[in-house]
This record gives sequence, C-alpha cells and structure tokens, in this order.
Amino acid sequence: MDALIFDVDGTLWDSTEKVAVAWRQVCEREGVPSDMITPERLKKEFGKTLENIGYSLFPFLPKEEAVRVTALACDLENESLLADPPALYPGVKKAFETLSQSLPLFIVSNCQAGYIEVLLETTGLTPYVKDHLCPGDTGEAKAANIRRITEQYHLKSAVYIGDTMGDYLATKEAGLPFLFASYGFGNVPEPDGIIEKPEDLLLVPGLI
Repeated sequence: MDALIFDVDGTLWDSTEKVAVAWRQVCEREGVPSDMITPERLKKEFGKTLENIGYSLFPFLPKEEAVRVTALACDLENESLLADPPALYPGVKKAFETLSQSLPLFIVSNCQAGYIEVLLETTGLTPYVKDHLCPGDTGEAKAANIRRITEQYHLKSAVYIGDTMGDYLATKEAGLPFLFASYGFGNVPEPDGIIEKPEDLLLVPGLI
C-alpha cells in the first residue's frame, strides 16, 4: 500500500445540517421550493456529481435552471462552512497525523471547487494532505480524478476510503481497493474492507 485517498462527506465530516441551511436560503431567494432540502435528503445525494444532485433535488425545474440553482447553493455553502464549519468525525485528525508520517494522503470528492479547501483550512488537516481533486477542479467525476491522482504521483497500490455505493463504484472503475467507512451515509455490501471509526485505519496492516 503506497497511499490513501479519502472521500469527504460521510468519511471525514458531516456537513449536511449546515449545508441544508445554505441551500434553503438560496432556494428561498430564487423562488424555488425548498421543502426537500433536509440533512437526511442531502446524505442520500452527497457523493453524486453536483449536476446530478441538482437534477435529483429539483426535478420540477428545467435542467439548466436546476444546475444554476445548485451552483448558487454551492457558492453560499462554501462561504457558510468557512465561517461556521462542522467538526471532523472523532479520530480523523489523529489518524491523519499518524498515517501521514508513513504514507501520502489525498482527497478526491465529487464536490464543487473550493469545498475541499474549506475543509482543510477549517480543520487543520492541510499539513497532512499531499493533494486533492474534485469535479470543480477538473470537470471530471470521481473515478477519473482518482486515476489522475494515481497517475500523477505514480501510485501502484493506493486504497480509497469512502462511505457510499457511488464511492465504491468509482473506486472500482478506477481500479483501486475500497475501504468502507461504515459510520458514514451509505451502505456498501461487498467492500474490500471496513472501518467502523476513523481510528480503525491505524489498525489496518501495512498502513503504519
């Protein structure tokens, strides 16, 4: 194993309550119904591309309008989380501090540009993360961005850690093993391994 690549939402933190507030504010401002914007609903949507989240949340809007409202919501989301971030899951920072001493750590998420930067800036994880990518950076979805990281850094045996079936499918498309963060948002029936809490990573053979 020569690197770990992490998802964000449901793996490193849960921002859904704060994100829901920002999204509802944008919906109200734009005259769009917002009853469907709840933390529980967002947990089912996170992990998809932003375009597909927009289509799912706003099926009553023309697709271009759904994408426009989603983009506005993401802009306010970044601002809101920078001012009032959620906490990392317990044990994440300790795991990153320890693991980064022996392995490069990366983040790849299906989020907007700036979101991972907000996470890093507000949680103190910046010193432990070698690089990160998202569709907002590249225009490509998770599988392609995982491949970009592995190719750019000449990784031969990286492992991806995520919490949803979408994470699993993207990881397999990219050709990597998948560790399932079972404390997160989704369910993955047949992962390559399972962690029940972030600090379980410190017990995986070959990581430290």
